[in-house]
Amino acid sequence: METVLYQFLTEVPQAAAIWSALLLLALTVLTVLVARPERDRPGVEESPAPTTRELAAVEAADLRRYAEEVAVAAAGAAQTARRRRADWLAAQEAAERAWAAYEEADRAARRFAGAGSLPTPRTPQSPSEYAARERYLHRAAMAAHWRGDLSMRQLTDVFAHRNGWDPRRHPVEQEVLLSRAVRDGKLVEHRAAAERERSTWRDAELAAEAARTLAAEAYATAARLRPILVPVRPAVTVAARPATAARWHPARVG
Repeated sequence: METVLYQFLTEVPQAAAIWSALLLLALTVLTVLVARPERDRPGVEESPAPTTRELAAVEAADLRRYAEEVAVAAAGAAQTARRRRADWLAAQEAAERAWAAYEEADRAARRFAGAGSLPTPRTPQSPSEYAARERYLHRAAMAAHWRGDLSMRQLTDVFAHRNGWDPRRHPVEQEVLLSRAVRDGKLVEHRAAAERERSTWRDAELAAEAARTLAAEAYATAARLRPILVPVRPAVTVAARPATAARWHPARVG
């Protein structure tokens, strides 16, 4: 019993010392690993923080790229605005021509209306007369169509004898109806042309506003790209003015 107790008392301190040494060694290794983590991750290097000059260069490159994009967009918007304005001017001229054509057709309709108020000539009521009236109506309608005064739909109505077109009417009455149809068609054309003119004007205004906005943005961006130049006044050298040489004046005698 005493031998066992003696061995326990002598070997426990040795084991404790060994474990203490091992624990101290482990703590030392752990401390080194925590302090130097790059040794555990080979190949991973910390990139140095960018300097102020590098950041400024990156920002300048982004601004230059943005300025180029805005300049291209401004050029395209200006071209679109010019095209829209040309379309509006063409539509305006077309509307003016349509109005002039309507006024001419209206004057002709008024003249024929005055002639239609007179009594129509008396002609024999015969099949040949009705056939002649029908031929006259068809020829007059075809001539008006080739002049551009009657649309294809109106011409179809004439040949189909609908919408008030009666081939049995007297040629004077047919002329009155034909002049009114031409006037009404010109009025419809003028209204359509006026609507196209208003639509193209709105498009031109929107395109011009977009072009002005992009041009202002492009100018502002280009101004930001320019370096701020501080004008240096040149040193003004004041040269010593030579003394004015005294002129010799001869003395007056007497």
